Amino acid sequence: MANYVYKIVAHASLGKMRAAVDTVHERCGKNRNRIFFDMLHCAKKYGAGYYDYQIFAFYNLTEEQRATYVTRLISKKFNTFMNNYDYAHFLENKDEFNKLYKDYIGRDFIQFQEASKEEVREFCAKHDTLFCKMQDLECGHGCERIRVKYYENFDQLYAYLKEKDFCILEENIEQHPDVKKLYPNAVNSMRFITVLDSKGEPHLLYIVQKMGLGGSIIDNNCLFTPVDPETGEMMYPAHSGDTLKGIIYEEHPDTHVKIQGYKIPFVKEAVKMVLEAAKITPQIRYVGWDVATTPNGPAIIEGNTYCAHDFWQLPPHTPDGIGMLPKIKQYIPEFFEGKIM
Repeated sequence: MANYVYKIVAHASLGKMRAAVDTVHERCGKNRNRIFFDMLHCAKKYGAGYYDYQIFAFYNLTEEQRATYVTRLISKKFNTFMNNYDYAHFLENKDEFNKLYKDYIGRDFIQFQEASKEEVREFCAKHDTLFCKMQDLECGHGCERIRVKYYENFDQLYAYLKEKDFCILEENIEQHPDVKKLYPNAVNSMRFITVLDSKGEPHLLYIVQKMGLGGSIIDNNCLFTPVDPETGEMMYPAHSGDTLKGIIYEEHPDTHVKIQGYKIPFVKEAVKMVLEAAKITPQIRYVGWDVATTPNGPAIIEGNTYCAHDFWQLPPHTPDGIGMLPKIKQYIPEFFEGKIM
């Protein structure tokens, strides 16, 4: 662990670390030197980087509370412990994912790089809007929503698709009206975190509802808040997608929908769906599923084999100051048999 602390100090951007200390000082008023040395203490004892210290408000937590958090180092260890990345391509490769999980994606698609020009023509004739994805990118990177009618003819559209080198063309997802009301310009997906226990049984750890913001056509890094898996209600005000900013939204700034208590439809059905999907690739035991809510029910958008550790443990959404380790221990006790720190 001393080596880890050394690496943090050696490779840290001193400017960013100084900025983190200043931000914490502004938020809590504690002495900067005390904050700095407490950061090093948390790095050594809990595997928390200075970003962890800042976003989880470790400066306000007891030692007992700090010990419940999935920090940067623990997150890395847990991902490695749970997932055999020789099998990650089944989720990360868009072609393979759509084939393997076709019963759960709830929309028409075509594998652009394998299809003939005539097959693509037929697909485009059926759908007035396309959602186009790149091969191995996640979190919406490289995606485009394309309106077919904006092109003079099919040849012009086809040339653009070839130029961009998209791998998958999908029917554009139509959102449930209640979800579209939150923010109409993007598919506002839910992120479900699932784990498979040592017997291969799936369990749900967490759900957040994501929302687009400010004209974005994707919902990543915008707004999010936890969702109750039983009632479908959003449980707290939303947090900014940039978790370092720590901005809280009582209502959506674009649509003015009040966040806390707003109910998302088909949540129980979505839970059932992701728990079934989690068993398809048992070598990947820890997955973050992005799920859309359509008028007819839930539809999986993608599965992520590396789950960020920050958004499910933030202060506005953890009023008791308890992180996710106790819940993980319920389902994956074997991870804790050795020393995780």
